[in-house]
Amino acid sequence: MTDRRTIAFLALGLCLACGLIISSYFLSNALKEIKMAERYVTVKGLSERIVEADLAIWNISFRNSANDLEELQNDIDDNKAKLYNFLLGMGFSESEISSMPPQITDTQSLPYYDAGKGREYRYIAVTRITLRSNNVAGVKHAMEKAGELVSSGIAIGEDSSAQFSFTKLNDIKPEMIAEATKNAREAAEQFARDSGCQVGAIRRATQGYFTINDRDAGSPDYKVVRVVTTIDFFLSSR
Repeated sequence: MTDRRTIAFLALGLCLACGLIISSYFLSNALKEIKMAERYVTVKGLSERIVEADLAIWNISFRNSANDLEELQNDIDDNKAKLYNFLLGMGFSESEISSMPPQITDTQSLPYYDAGKGREYRYIAVTRITLRSNNVAGVKHAMEKAGELVSSGIAIGEDSSAQFSFTKLNDIKPEMIAEATKNAREAAEQFARDSGCQVGAIRRATQGYFTINDRDAGSPDYKVVRVVTTIDFFLSSR
């Protein structure tokens, strides 16, 4: 009876030992797979392009002064007509030109007005005209010819300025994202070669914001479009 119990205990112990060995084997493989799954590299991919602006907005301001409101309005209308004719003569359409009501200041209503000293003109008006066009080259040419406005008696204000924009970002987004992703994979493959590994699938990808900036101060009509993607690639042993 004792021998049977001994044999039974030995058999049970042997089964437990085999079970532990098998469990350890599978657990070891599972941990190895988990460890391999956690092996990845984080890289950044860049895509950059230089594009031409496709929209130009030229804000033009001029000033008129007079002691009589009717005279002031006549001067404003005269300058507006000259400016409109100038822009129309440059090939722009009326739909591309808009104007804001003049801002008129009565100098006698200013808090620091001194009646004893007086002023040369009582009323000062600032009028703003805006040219908005997709003909960027035409706007640049008109700006170069702005001296003709001065010759006709229009003093362009110091706050007159032009803005150039690129509005077709959606047209190039897919290609730039693909280019940035390819650039990131090339960086990951270089790292893998140096580390004796192979690049696998994408673990996680984060697309950065697209930025559009002037190429330089001298050519604001040329833009630099840039995007950076951050990607995690799985790595595996060769």
